[in-house]
Amino acid sequence: MTQEEALPADRILDASERIVDHLLDVQRRVNAQMDAMRAELLPDVRRRLGYGAAEAVDVSGLVNMRIAGLSIVVTPEAVATVLPLSGASAATTRAGRRAMTAIINGTNGRLAVIAGPCSIHDPAGTLEYADFIRRMRDRHAADLEILMRTYTEKPRTEVDWKGFAYDPYLDGSNRISVGLVATRMLMCRITAMGVPVAAEPLNALTPQYVDGLVTYNGVGARNVTDQTARERVSGFSAVVGFKNSPEGSIEAAIQAVVAARAPHEFLGVDRHGMTAQLSTTGNETGHVILRGDKHGPNYSAAHITGTKDALVKRGLPAVVVVDASHGNSQKNHLRQLDVVHDLAGQIAAGEQAIRGVMLESNLVAGRQDLDQRHPGELEYGKSVTDACVDLDMTAAMLDDLAAAVRARRGTDGADEAEALRAG
Repeated sequence: MTQEEALPADRILDASERIVDHLLDVQRRVNAQMDAMRAELLPDVRRRLGYGAAEAVDVSGLVNMRIAGLSIVVTPEAVATVLPLSGASAATTRAGRRAMTAIINGTNGRLAVIAGPCSIHDPAGTLEYADFIRRMRDRHAADLEILMRTYTEKPRTEVDWKGFAYDPYLDGSNRISVGLVATRMLMCRITAMGVPVAAEPLNALTPQYVDGLVTYNGVGARNVTDQTARERVSGFSAVVGFKNSPEGSIEAAIQAVVAARAPHEFLGVDRHGMTAQLSTTGNETGHVILRGDKHGPNYSAAHITGTKDALVKRGLPAVVVVDASHGNSQKNHLRQLDVVHDLAGQIAAGEQAIRGVMLESNLVAGRQDLDQRHPGELEYGKSVTDACVDLDMTAAMLDDLAAAVRARRGTDGADEAEALRAG
């Protein structure tokens, strides 16, 4: 057991803050040396190129007019050096990606299930939930490949809490460096338990901080039309899926799949935080995630057939993952049970295109409002973003899906398939 794995869950933020203090001290010294070298070398470059001395220009009112502050952050390389991948974590991610890829391409007949909180906000609750997923993985290993949602970035239509990676103390202090370190620490702990993790990449930089730890990346509905997001995931090592847009456009997700499967050249950053030109090979695991929209669900057999037809017309594999929450549950977390039961019936009847299901689940059912003035008053184990189902309902849905997979394989015969269809 590593030092990080032995750390009590309620001390993870304290430990992250200590790590950040040391790393920022290093970064300040590195930055000072870089500034000194640039001040020495760049004027000589101008001279050698035949340029004269630069004119002194007043840029006040021209640059950084709306920047209220600028703080250095820890770099991905520094964080990974202090918190390296363990052998157990590396094995979990490698096996998880291999299994997910095989499920998506159809060489593994199991079903992928991405289950977990809408967003994680409490290290103790997160690790307790991870232990539940570990037990479920053991129970359903023959039928399901279960991943844990460890979403630490939250997309916002307007303004709200942006997630654990940005505001880990839940109080508006926005200690981003602490959040990034704590996120990596949690993912290291979870994967060391043998539980592969899923994430939603919102920022161009944050995936670098958990490099090697994420098995599955789901690009959300608000980002699916962003071409820069599509290009970024074309270089991801993880399996990637794209949700239909908030307005319900499946075509937007299909376009994203096409773009992500192609190679790209674009500006990014390296592990030291320096600007770099990135060249990608394309991500052949890209697929569509059906999540419904504000007008209604899109998980029915007719919707699945329509999506398959649209994919085939674009020369793409007829593969879908279905999000049982969001538009498909019409924002009623308890309706996830109905969605899963319908999907289980389709799977049991032989539908091969459904390769995965997403569930929003937590220790305690429902949701609660986050008061950033009093974050200590939150109920343990309950979501601060979208409402989730509890562990008992999650276990029941996993049982339903595992039985459907067995029926699809034919190992339990037609009786089980008929029972699932009949409810």
